Amino acid sequence: MISVNTNQGAMVALQTLNRTNDQMDKTQNTIATGLKVASAKDNGALFAIANKMRSDVTAYDRVRESTDRAASILDTGIAAGESIMELLNEMKGKALAGTQTGNSASAQAALAADFLQLRDQITSVIANASFDGANMIQATPDGAVALGDAAGGNTITIAGASLALGGTTITVAAGAVLTDNTTSATALGQVNASITALGTQLATWGAGAKRLQVHRTFVGKLQDALSNGIGAIDLAKESAKLQALQVKQQLGVQALSIANSSSQTALSLFR
Repeated sequence: MISVNTNQGAMVALQTLNRTNDQMDKTQNTIATGLKVASAKDNGALFAIANKMRSDVTAYDRVRESTDRAASILDTGIAAGESIMELLNEMKGKALAGTQTGNSASAQAALAADFLQLRDQITSVIANASFDGANMIQATPDGAVALGDAAGGNTITIAGASLALGGTTITVAAGAVLTDNTTSATALGQVNASITALGTQLATWGAGAKRLQVHRTFVGKLQDALSNGIGAIDLAKESAKLQALQVKQQLGVQALSIANSSSQTALSLFR
């Protein structure tokens, strides 16, 4: 039926064209941003979920930074511990030589002087084994602490251990000397005990360093997974959809043009 006041065909064609244009806008926005849901208007519930995931991705950047800091503190402690181990090995040789019966006074004095320098060097190593204000081997040791998750509720802590002279790990007394065979034998026993205890401590820290490395790798993979979940789109599919919508848009424009011209047919009835 032809009507002059109401062009039903044009109204339907216009509604169809508007829907096609809306779909095109969404598809173009998806391709341009690389995100399935770019704003709350697209899908409120999914946008809220995606926004939470984005905040977690950002938070995990801080977790990785915290892990890197803890690893650096631990690496500093391990490096210092290894340096002290080298000093202890040299001290062992000096102390062993000091136990030799028949050493001349000058030889014993030379061994004592060398031992004294090596002993005091341990204290110097401890004083310089700090990273970002943390020292894992001082008399009151700090720990290497890393954030464990984005919520901040869990932490990974690698405990420090005092490597100070006369402690539970380095049992060599602060006043240990090699004045004669007897004091040399006492010092040798302390050095041997220190080497054993320090070796155990270094092994513990080595395992802790591996744990931090594994944690950092895991956090990186978790970030990648979250990022993929937020923005994963099939570009081939979206491209095909866009082309289909472009065709629909062109057809819609033609349909609207035809519908608008139908009212002109009414004039021909009166010619």
